[in-house]
Amino acid sequence: MNIVVNDLLVNYRLTGTGKLVVLLHGWGDSLKGLSALHDALSEHYQVVALDLPGFGATQPPATVWDLDNYAGFVRDFLAKLDLPAPYALVGHSNGGALAVRAISTGCVEPSKLVLVAASGVRDTDKGRRLMLKAIAKTGNVATIWLPERHRQKLRKQLYGVAGSDLMVVEHLKETFKKTVRQDVQKDAAQLKLPTLLVYAADDKAVPLAYGQKFHSLIDGSKMTIIKDAEHFVHIDQPAQVTAAIEEFLA
Repeated sequence: MNIVVNDLLVNYRLTGTGKLVVLLHGWGDSLKGLSALHDALSEHYQVVALDLPGFGATQPPATVWDLDNYAGFVRDFLAKLDLPAPYALVGHSNGGALAVRAISTGCVEPSKLVLVAASGVRDTDKGRRLMLKAIAKTGNVATIWLPERHRQKLRKQLYGVAGSDLMVVEHLKETFKKTVRQDVQKDAAQLKLPTLLVYAADDKAVPLAYGQKFHSLIDGSKMTIIKDAEHFVHIDQPAQVTAAIEEFLA
């Protein structure tokens, strides 16, 4: 389905009935990457997922954005659809960092939060920051974090929908650099809502240690560690991830 929000044509999917669950995908992904989780949760909840601006079938922003811009956009998207306050916000990777920022700034006010391999810890590895700076100068920023087995498929999906030059648009590269420099640890420390953290034991893109940092910052949070999985933990071990989320939301 499509809707225009703030002059951008937005692709989204809304299914199910009951309390509202909002899904936020990571950098370079789209709502398709969360489709299995969407299907499972739709059996008990109303679930909405959107392609964030610049990804999937949603138009890219006309200016350089950061997490605050994306947070405001999610707020406006939910308002445009006239949806109720979310029961839960579920964010994967950069979508998790976005969720933390959106809640801390009051853009979205869910009752519960689920962070799946969430990024947003930016101050621990000088070498990684230098690598990000170098990566951001290339045209492949959108898929850099993906495991190789997912990367080629996702690139085809992205390019097939939005055009092969999407990932080399200058303002999107600048958006990438601006977004990945935002550290949300202080935001996480402000959170007071029930939070579940789901991280993969073998994640090289967003290490388990980052999840443990969030776990220590968010009072009363729960953490589930999934073995034999990497950054796309919800794809590598869908049954385990879905079960953990469903138990937490019940």
